[in-house]
Amino acid sequence: MTRDGMLAYCLAKPGAWEDRPWEDDVVVKVGSRIFAFLGRPDAATVGVKCGPDRDVADEWLHRYPADARPSAYIGRSGWNTLRLDGAIDDDELREAVDASYDAIVAKLPKRERPAAS
Repeated sequence: MTRDGMLAYCLAKPGAWEDRPWEDDVVVKVGSRIFAFLGRPDAATVGVKCGPDRDVADEWLHRYPADARPSAYIGRSGWNTLRLDGAIDDDELREAVDASYDAIVAKLPKRERPAAS
């Protein structure tokens, strides 16, 4: 999957919007919370919430040791960085984004949640 394809997939989610809180680093938010980190334009990765904690998120590291790693600073909270151009197929990458989106939406205050479609 390309970075542009992943960004488009993320932005197609209900209520999703692009933000650049750190210079050229792109994130995708729903409400006020980030659900996907796409980083700088030359990055071929996506950072997503892969579980409620590090133990659950580590499954990705065991399955894809060359293409998944704990995200910097927030990895202990279940966030991983997944390579877009590695062994993880596009369907699994989309499922990871879907799960991250769902986990973040579930924790949003009701007033920030997107309308059900």
